[in-house]
Amino acid sequence: MPSPVAFPDVALPESARRLRGEVRAFLDEERARGTVLGRPDSWLAGWDPGFSRRLAERGWVGMALPTEYGGAGRGFLERYVVIEELLAAGAPVSAHWVSDRQAGPSVLQHGTEEQRRFFLPRIAAGQCFFSIGMSEKSSGSDLASVATRAERTADGWRLTGTKMWTGGAHVNDYAIVLARTDDAEDRHAGLSQFIVDLRAPGVRVEPIRLMSGEHRFNAVHLEGVDVPDGMLLGRRGDGWQQVTGELAFERSGPERYLSTFPLLVSLLRELEQRRATAEQLTQVGILTARLLSLRQLSLGVAAALDAGASPDTQAALVKDLGTRLEGTLVDTVRSILPTPADPYATPGSHPELLAFALLHSPGYTLRGGTNEILRGIITRGLEQHS
Repeated sequence: MPSPVAFPDVALPESARRLRGEVRAFLDEERARGTVLGRPDSWLAGWDPGFSRRLAERGWVGMALPTEYGGAGRGFLERYVVIEELLAAGAPVSAHWVSDRQAGPSVLQHGTEEQRRFFLPRIAAGQCFFSIGMSEKSSGSDLASVATRAERTADGWRLTGTKMWTGGAHVNDYAIVLARTDDAEDRHAGLSQFIVDLRAPGVRVEPIRLMSGEHRFNAVHLEGVDVPDGMLLGRRGDGWQQVTGELAFERSGPERYLSTFPLLVSLLRELEQRRATAEQLTQVGILTARLLSLRQLSLGVAAALDAGASPDTQAALVKDLGTRLEGTLVDTVRSILPTPADPYATPGSHPELLAFALLHSPGYTLRGGTNEILRGIITRGLEQHS
């Protein structure tokens, strides 16, 4: 069934209305196919390469990439419409998610022409999937303390270290890895990014399972992995600037407040079957108002990216407010309708969706940077503009 909550096309071009209708028609087809199940956290947990390729055939993967590299050249606002509808429907988009969201834009901005010609058409075709190799055991939010080393060899680099919480590394093709190439007094200096083949000799992927038992994240052990010179992304020593720019893509999208939206949809369907009280409806209204406010903030970031800006502070604000709302939404749904969460209930039923969202909820405010780190970024950004 389509979502009973429709997003207004505020601050979007007329073409977005037509595009939204096309995406909804596609999702209806996929529901009939049985691929769109309306699950929370679908951008993390919904792995379906076939679905990603069918999206790509319609030009909805790599939408903001230039046509000369296989993209659609449609910009970030139109891409926003597509991913908003996909997330609201709980569609299985995790296979191409990182490639589309940040690996593609990073390669476009910092990559060599050879890298662009090789990777971008494959990303846009839904045939090349990426992971993020940033966090480490003692370098999660404190990213500048990464210990992974890249030592110079005769024809490239040798990487040694362990990356933690690397989503999809057991099924993806490549990872963009942040490593230290040079020692420097300023720990933000001397960092570089590399495109690492996850099937290369010396790459060992170890599962990190969620409380639900799901295998989504990994420890990626780089045990002397040889990386050719041509897989250095950007300039040596520019890794910190590249990573922080990349985080604007990672932190600002609608996935930062729509991960639990399918649970709200489920609640509304449950309330349709019974006589909702005024208090229950008021709580739903408050959640909806917060969602729409965050949507406007997130749209503003998409517009800034379309204009070529790097809205790091605004992106951090979206992520901080959005992921807090995700947790609040789960708690509010439980208080409005105190149905016992049951992971073994009928798939797609309200008790099963509630259990799924609860088991994923500890990660909402952690992934992509903890809220404490984000508030530091927001404070510094405000100070710079005061």
